[in-house]
Amino acid sequence: MRETKTAVHIIDAAKDERYVQERRPAWVAGVELGGVRTFLAVPMMAEDELIGSFTVYRQEVRPFADKQIELVKNFAAQAVIAIENARLLNELRQSLERQTATSEVLGVISSSPGHLEPVFTSMLRNAVRICDATFGNIHRWDGKALHLAAAHNTPPSFAEARRRSPNRPHPKSSVGRMIEVKEVVHVADAKEQPGYAIERDPGSVAAVELGGVRTVLYVPMLKDNEVVGAFTLSRQEVRPFTDKQIALVTNFAAQAVIAIENARLLNELRERTDDLSQRTTDLTEALEQQTATSEVLRVISSSSGDLEPAFATMLENAVRICEANFGNIYRWRDDALHLVAVHNTPHAFAEARRHSPIRPPQNPPVERMIATKTPIHSTNLTNRPSYIDRSDPGMVMAVELGGVRTALHVPMFKENELVGSFALYRQEPRSFSDKQIELVKNFAAQAVIAIENASLLSELRERTAQLASQSQELAKLNELLEQRVTAQVDEIERMGRLRRFLPPQVADLIVASGSEKQLESHRREITALFCDLRGFTGFTEAADAEDVMALLREYHAAIGEKIVRYSGTLERYAGDGVMVVFNDPVPIENPALQAVLMALEMRDAIAALTGKWRRFGHDIGFGIGIAHGFATLGTSASRAVLTMRPSEPSRT
Repeated sequence: MRETKTAVHIIDAAKDERYVQERRPAWVAGVELGGVRTFLAVPMMAEDELIGSFTVYRQEVRPFADKQIELVKNFAAQAVIAIENARLLNELRQSLERQTATSEVLGVISSSPGHLEPVFTSMLRNAVRICDATFGNIHRWDGKALHLAAAHNTPPSFAEARRRSPNRPHPKSSVGRMIEVKEVVHVADAKEQPGYAIERDPGSVAAVELGGVRTVLYVPMLKDNEVVGAFTLSRQEVRPFTDKQIALVTNFAAQAVIAIENARLLNELRERTDDLSQRTTDLTEALEQQTATSEVLRVISSSSGDLEPAFATMLENAVRICEANFGNIYRWRDDALHLVAVHNTPHAFAEARRHSPIRPPQNPPVERMIATKTPIHSTNLTNRPSYIDRSDPGMVMAVELGGVRTALHVPMFKENELVGSFALYRQEPRSFSDKQIELVKNFAAQAVIAIENASLLSELRERTAQLASQSQELAKLNELLEQRVTAQVDEIERMGRLRRFLPPQVADLIVASGSEKQLESHRREITALFCDLRGFTGFTEAADAEDVMALLREYHAAIGEKIVRYSGTLERYAGDGVMVVFNDPVPIENPALQAVLMALEMRDAIAALTGKWRRFGHDIGFGIGIAHGFATLGTSASRAVLTMRPSEPSRT
């Protein structure tokens, strides 16, 4: 049957020469043990290859009919189909299992950015399970030794030995050969390898004697054709891995390299992001303080000598920005500090202060503030001896009526003469920062300006009422005062215009320098980035105006934050077209890299939006262009101008 691949029909096995003369074991067993006389054997064929047989027996001499033979052939064919289906289903199940494992690992990589432990754990768990291994390890290579980075089901004594003593492979060991040839090394029996049996390499000895390793698979982890680690699977029996299993582990090793590189890049990005975040925080704080200062100056200029709105604005901004609970302003007269303005101050404490001014001999901290002309910063007043022994009535009042724990008093001086005090309070023991103290000093100085302005206006009104005949002199004084107020208002408006029409970092630079020289025509090597929406014109022609504006708002919001983050200067924008300049007027290191990094983030941000727009039926794409070279920059009339000559070198 094997040679002819056709059915064999034996009428009487007991008379066949293979039983009578040759005494073949199979025939003897069939006749003498099974009582076989007539039998039919039909070959089972798959693509002209014999894969089995379908055999029926009779214990009597009675031939099978042709129809019976055809029926058995049909059963044999069905058996072949069943076997093939089982094989295909098994292969499909294995393939699905490998794909599921790969998908799980990729999911862990994407959900654990920068964290290698969960990624390595998922890889090893799946590799050990699918490849039917006993345990698995991942090692990092430092050029001299392999350091254990992750383990799954590894015998504790072997894992501990690996952690204590990194594997420095002998050149003749299997690991040494893997490092040298940078290829997979498959060891059928570790006990038979020269590294263990002859050289007694410590790494090989530990694997066999502590880990019980017999069959082991070493897969190198390569980056730019350099070994960065190794992915190993071990069996505690002599049973080689299949080609498919080796391919799966090779794939896991490649993914481990990707995870390591992603972690490195992400850590670098986090460091840069932290630095940018700190810079952004500093800029935000500076802008918030400048805005508060501008608001106070505007109130001073518009209050016409009325101190109440000026003091209220100062206290409100100081309490908010410095994260205080409440604040007070005191005026110095009759050798005491009298309460004149409050914000969020507990009623009982405010009333007590109005009836009992702060007198320095009774309040040592305030007495020290006046003597040294420096702020007094007290944290956790309840631990102060003067509160515990109740020798300072003012401190007792602050703690028990105002709930004060931390207090900051900043003296207000005019020409070396005390005019009052600016105070902030916290109802918890938490110190004010140096920046916050400086801000309160600034507010105190503004309070002095407000008092002086009020004093000047008061004097002016008195002299106007008393000296009506001296109108010319009064007019000059009034003009002088108006000039001062106008100058302050002009400065406020100038700061507002700069921040309305220029990027924050450009406006800050101009305000800090005191001039707009940065906007004059000049040449500089810059990187320019232009981006727009592809298909936007067609979209605007077909869409409603509300849809166009909504899309532009999403688009500008997505890219606007990126421009500030990467220190770019928004040179111009028109609808969907946006142009950003790097390295002018604010110099930055490596403007080209900043432009490329920003372009990558823009691309990812807009990709999410374009997918959303497509779901709404809008086929809109996104384009970015980057040029680097020398450019002539500056202002023309009321707008910024940037000119890059075509003849000059540029890079895209």
